[in-house]
Amino acid sequence: MISLFGKPEPTLLERLKQSVDKTRTELSARVEQLLTGDRPVDPELLKQLESALLNADIGVRTTKQVIAALRQQVNEHRIVDAAALKQELKRQIVKILVVPGANSDGGVASTPDGNVNVRPRVLFVVGVNGTGKTTTIGKLANRLKKEGANVVLCAADTFRAAAIEQLEVWARRARVDLIKQKSGSDPSAVIFDALTAAQARAADIVIVDTAGRLHTKSNLMTELEKMKRTASKVVPGAPHDVLLVLDATTGQNGLNQAREFWSHAGVTGIVLTKLDGTAKGGIVVAIASELNLPIRFVGTGEQMDDLVPFDAQTYVNSLFD
Repeated sequence: MISLFGKPEPTLLERLKQSVDKTRTELSARVEQLLTGDRPVDPELLKQLESALLNADIGVRTTKQVIAALRQQVNEHRIVDAAALKQELKRQIVKILVVPGANSDGGVASTPDGNVNVRPRVLFVVGVNGTGKTTTIGKLANRLKKEGANVVLCAADTFRAAAIEQLEVWARRARVDLIKQKSGSDPSAVIFDALTAAQARAADIVIVDTAGRLHTKSNLMTELEKMKRTASKVVPGAPHDVLLVLDATTGQNGLNQAREFWSHAGVTGIVLTKLDGTAKGGIVVAIASELNLPIRFVGTGEQMDDLVPFDAQTYVNSLFD
């Protein structure tokens, strides 16, 4: 693709490579060191490979799962050299990342069961403060708008004074409607107004910005459940998707957040931000493995278009190639 300035737009692989540069440098360099040359595939090599995966924050459980699969194939003589071991390592990680719902378009235009006829689609975006949640909403709205969708944003984060103003800025940039009330309003009331307005405007999708909740605050989680009930009263089946925005730099704490939101908010997918700021991007693999949640999108930078659908094979290639 050619940009407005005559330079080729970076491919998805190139953008992901830029985002996971720190992880790739740490993990790929170590793997290349281990799996280059004529070194025999023996227990010591597998032990060192296990250490490399753990250092990339892939997680103990997931790492043991991958190493066990590799060890079995080594014992059965299906892997006999380092090159074959590397290819099988990549295949095992891709296998973990390809979970239900991890489709190539991010999956926000339809329900998890593939029904594209219910309108408006209602998408809740949840996460703790500082993860880039509002920015992600703006980028997602921009992406859907470019794809021809009639998008409405709902400013249901009424607890933080600046949240509504920040969402207004993104709504203007993406050229989409915003439904809001004053700061301190009941979030469920804002959702009711937004969904009613979206129906009147024949909107295709409503993206709901929720308050940045600490996953340890049960009262805020209870409020989120109330918001979901309100949405379902206005639009049958709503919310049809709940995306959790995670900061990749939080490492294993991000996995703990994902567990809590999954149990309280019914999370259906993950958006991973700040992947370019961490050497431990393996948390992607840990989340997919332990929660069976698809990574829907990855933030690749600060610009409006820096949100790309996650693709497992491309991600693994960006880590190792």
